[in-house]
Amino acid sequence: MTGGSLGLRTGSYGSLQQQFQTSVLPNQPSPPVTNRKPSKMLGSNSRDKEKFLHTICKFAGRKKVGMMLLCVISAAVFVWVLYVAKGEDTPESEQIQNIRFNDSIVSSYPESSMISSEQNSTRENKSPPLNIVSRDERRVQPAPSVFLGYTLPSGHPCQNFALPPPPSDRKRTGPRPCPVCYLSVEEAIAVMPKDPSPSPVLNYLTYVYEDNLTRTDSFGGSMFGGYPSLKQRNDSFDIKESMTVHCGFVRGIKPGRDTGFDIAEPDLLEMEQCHGVVVASAIFGNYDIIQQPENISEAAKVNVSFYMFVDEETEEYIRNSTGLGNTKWVGLWRIIVVHHLPYADARRNGKVPKLLLHRIFPNARYSIWIDGKLKLVVDPYQILERFLWRKNASFAISRHYRRFDVFEEANANKAAGKYDNASIDFQVEFYKREGLTPYSKAKLPITSDVPEGCVIIREHIPITNLFTCLWFNEVDRFTSRDQLSFSIVRDKIMSKVKWSVNMFMDCERRNFVVQAYHRDLLEHMAAPISSTTIVSSPAVLAKEPPVKSSPDVSTQRVKPSAEVLTQTTINSPPALFKEPAVKTSPAVSTQRIVRSPIRKRGRERRISRRHRKASAGSRNANSS
Repeated sequence: MTGGSLGLRTGSYGSLQQQFQTSVLPNQPSPPVTNRKPSKMLGSNSRDKEKFLHTICKFAGRKKVGMMLLCVISAAVFVWVLYVAKGEDTPESEQIQNIRFNDSIVSSYPESSMISSEQNSTRENKSPPLNIVSRDERRVQPAPSVFLGYTLPSGHPCQNFALPPPPSDRKRTGPRPCPVCYLSVEEAIAVMPKDPSPSPVLNYLTYVYEDNLTRTDSFGGSMFGGYPSLKQRNDSFDIKESMTVHCGFVRGIKPGRDTGFDIAEPDLLEMEQCHGVVVASAIFGNYDIIQQPENISEAAKVNVSFYMFVDEETEEYIRNSTGLGNTKWVGLWRIIVVHHLPYADARRNGKVPKLLLHRIFPNARYSIWIDGKLKLVVDPYQILERFLWRKNASFAISRHYRRFDVFEEANANKAAGKYDNASIDFQVEFYKREGLTPYSKAKLPITSDVPEGCVIIREHIPITNLFTCLWFNEVDRFTSRDQLSFSIVRDKIMSKVKWSVNMFMDCERRNFVVQAYHRDLLEHMAAPISSTTIVSSPAVLAKEPPVKSSPDVSTQRVKPSAEVLTQTTINSPPALFKEPAVKTSPAVSTQRIVRSPIRKRGRERRISRRHRKASAGSRNANSS
């Protein structure tokens, strides 16, 4: 059988026949095609196999044909290598892109993203899923690290620190400060976490924005808060991996910009640059006097931001009394003027920066809130280390020094006239229907249901941001007494996720803040700020026109006694009520007596009685 007839025996492999005719034998004349019966398959007869191989070897032995066959084989191998390499690179690039996309949403939907990547890889590569999972696990970036607390080194003085027994002073039974073991500022800065604390379950928290607000029910709320319905309120306590909740500033696209509680654009841009620690306070309605922090380290003065929020009325008073200029600084405090306050009640307006600092400072890591009447006397880094980092906590607040039960707190608020009694009763009854019970030891390790909310120490992570948002929503819907709504929000969140609040003792809070009186009480008190003792005869009261004073002119106050006059120079506003002037000896300048409406203590009452007796005796002697 000739080679040409051999090529015709591949009737069942027609493509092979064409390949030999076009590529292997291009210069050979094509044999005549005759009508023959299809032959049997080549692989069915071993003798035909041998003849076929013999023919290939016969043609391959020729020089030109062999070279051509070798080139064809080399070209085929080269094309195959390129095709395989391209096929391997393309799936890898696609898989890398897919992994990066999945990484961006893995914290939201980690299980679904992993399953979808496995299914896509299985369909494309047709390989066992086990190998694909291992390859994906090698390529997926590790989860972001979180701060899980630290322990003090062995032998550190704060490791075995214990509170001393309370002083045995039976006359003083009220609250008082107690010792607290702080690390040095340098040590506190050294242990500052580089990574955030874990936020259980909740990873993404966004907020409701809506310009066209409609009240769906008449159950409390405000336009600033967005009038959340009861259903929206209940849904907000269902903790999920990604949530959108009401959190004030509902109108507008940015907190502080046409939302109510408006702040100037340069101030907003400045606050967005805060990426570390923020200490914040507020004074609305000219209710308090600014208290300057003390014992602040140079590192904190440089790296910690101190912000004081005031309204226009308070700004005017500060400008007239302290000479607030264009720098907008009063000591360490950077003054932020707020316009278009959302509430008529100054105390309710104060709840906005108190509970929503994460909305105003979106990039800050930690914040310390103190009420306007408090003075900070410990460095912020030491406070954060003692009550957050050392306790592995993300939220810390002191418990009330006397009351632990919400129902007792409600009765105390009604007795003190803190708020309308009917509103307090309505709020407490609503919480009772939701399951609020009186505090008992069964709630341990929770130590109290009533906080002393004048100081809040927190880390800005999704779970703490959610907590303060929902706490603010309760204050917006019910009374402004945030002590009543604290425990219900805390307990609802703790029932869903593993998270807790560090409620430290109130005496520890009094260790790093000093409480002052409100401005109206300070103006009626004769307690001197700086005193100079002058030995002189008692002042004689006489009817003379009062001395005119202005905010820029310093006045003097005295506290009369039998033989001692106390002279105090302060910057004070104009007198709230008219009093007769004081006529003194030439050695003493004109002074103004301010009678305090506050009840005097025992020793002061005895001195006053002796002074009145002495004055009466002198008048009788003069009349006789």
